[in-house]
Amino acid sequence: MHGYVSDEIAGKAYDSRLMRRLLRYLAPYKTQVVFSLLLLLLISLLQLVGPYLTKIAIDRYIRNGISSGLNRIAIIFFFVLLVAFFLRFLQTYIMEWVGQRIMHDLRMSIFSRIQQLPLFFFDQNPVGRLMTRVTTDVQVLNELFSSGVVTIFGDIFTLAGIILVLFIMNWKLCLVTLSVVPLLFYATLLFRKKVRSSFRLIRKRIARINAFLQENISGMWVVQLFNQEAKKFKQFAHINWQYCQAYLKTIFYYALFFPAVEFIGALAIAMIIWYGGGQVLGATLSLGALVAFIQYAERFFYPIRDLSEKYNILQSAMAASERIFNILDLPVDESYIQLPRQLPPLKGRVEFRNVWFAYQEEEWVLKDISFTVNEGEKVAIVGATGAGKTSIINLLTRFYQKNRGRILVDGVDIEELDAAWLRSQIGLIMQDVFLFSGSIEDNLRLGNLELDQARLEELSRYVHLDKFISQFPRGYKTDVRERGSLLSAGQKQLLAFARALARNPQLLILDEATSNIDPQTELFIQEAIQKLMRGRTSIIIAHRLSTIQNADKIIVIHKGKIREMGTHEELLAQKQIYYRLYQIQYKDQLRAAPLPLAPGNPSKNPASEKRKKKEDSK
Repeated sequence: MHGYVSDEIAGKAYDSRLMRRLLRYLAPYKTQVVFSLLLLLLISLLQLVGPYLTKIAIDRYIRNGISSGLNRIAIIFFFVLLVAFFLRFLQTYIMEWVGQRIMHDLRMSIFSRIQQLPLFFFDQNPVGRLMTRVTTDVQVLNELFSSGVVTIFGDIFTLAGIILVLFIMNWKLCLVTLSVVPLLFYATLLFRKKVRSSFRLIRKRIARINAFLQENISGMWVVQLFNQEAKKFKQFAHINWQYCQAYLKTIFYYALFFPAVEFIGALAIAMIIWYGGGQVLGATLSLGALVAFIQYAERFFYPIRDLSEKYNILQSAMAASERIFNILDLPVDESYIQLPRQLPPLKGRVEFRNVWFAYQEEEWVLKDISFTVNEGEKVAIVGATGAGKTSIINLLTRFYQKNRGRILVDGVDIEELDAAWLRSQIGLIMQDVFLFSGSIEDNLRLGNLELDQARLEELSRYVHLDKFISQFPRGYKTDVRERGSLLSAGQKQLLAFARALARNPQLLILDEATSNIDPQTELFIQEAIQKLMRGRTSIIIAHRLSTIQNADKIIVIHKGKIREMGTHEELLAQKQIYYRLYQIQYKDQLRAAPLPLAPGNPSKNPASEKRKKKEDSK
């Protein structure tokens, strides 16, 4: 299910299932890949030409003192190097291009899937970890595609060609040269084993760094407000040092392995000189052939060392791909499954029938919720923090899926409706207004190009947002900065009102939308709310009871259940939960003024009688 995505991936050094899935991303670029393979084959053949030309130059011309032939050999050698340079450039460019295109495709696939995951997935997974999937892990796969999965064939071609040429030239000396290969393979296997765990550790710890940085940079004002800089610095130092240690461990193995390969290569050359030199002295091998053998031996160990490097790239790619496919294999939010059913423009009748909901199994947040909001009604939902108010809205907008019961809009179950269409009919204004980096105009439009400048200005005037926009030199082009940090809480809410109004929704939801109001804009906010609710079905969630006293109906939620339902006056008369909430919020005012008279008891008021008794006792 949509749960916690861990970095603790065991993985394999090579997983054929994962490799097959990765190779699918090469399929759109198979023409470039095949062409690159042909180039690698040509490059490998050209690499065999140089030492053989050296053999000819020594045996035919240098030993015989013929200078004219050396000029011809030098020209051929230069031409071979020039062609090899051009082919290597072309092959590298093509595969880097393919690697970048595959990275682009992968990032788009991951981001598309992330957009379609349910909200509770993001409740359980840090943003930094998901960013690592899209950035670091994808970058690792770029190395696999651009310099691993294809170029490995070039190394194999080169090795096969060198062994074949050596065997043809002198099979005995060829066996002497290859006698060190078992030692080389043992060193390579040992290196692979040691470095494998280090690579896993590196990927896991870079994800932790990203998650820590994202959280602390986003919450920097809290860090500074509570003087947590030193503590957070120590925490980051610890995480950073763990990452550094993992990398240093890998560097140690690299520093040990590559000199070992150089030593084994030098040992092979020494054996060639010892055995081949004896053959030269015995006139069974030419001097040119001995020199060519030495050059071929030097080139023989480059691909082997390169193959070890490719193995490390492959190993990292397996771990990265497993983490990426863990994201891509998550089932999408059911609300993103497009359904053909859409209604005429929404009228706004909402009905909850025996709805149960839990974020975790059997830990019920909502229990048997049933209520009806008629078309054009203004219904308020109140209750203590954690009572389940926002959960009701999350279910209505299909951000989360209910466990039991039914939710109907205009008499149709919302699970039969296309989620995108349903949300387009709802205007939702949250307590914490989220603004994207960009201009005020961009945040008002949110990509809706049909919303022209005249309409933007009209909406802004309607909710009094224009009074604030006019104070900025660039007006609607003003950059609001990250998360709208340029604007105050009240200005953000006015912008959110205008943004919601632009969609002309018939169903309006205000989720604590008046809880962060600064005094300067409070009147503007209240007037904007009244305008927004005019002629629309409205559901208001609020802690401030002053904003909902004129609601047609007030629903009181307590511990996930509906405890009371009625108008403001009716609920006060019941003297239950709503009555207590009212007393708590207005205890200071109640000392100076009585509560509104309860219906049916014009001569009695609990607060005034209590105050009168207290005065009489004095």
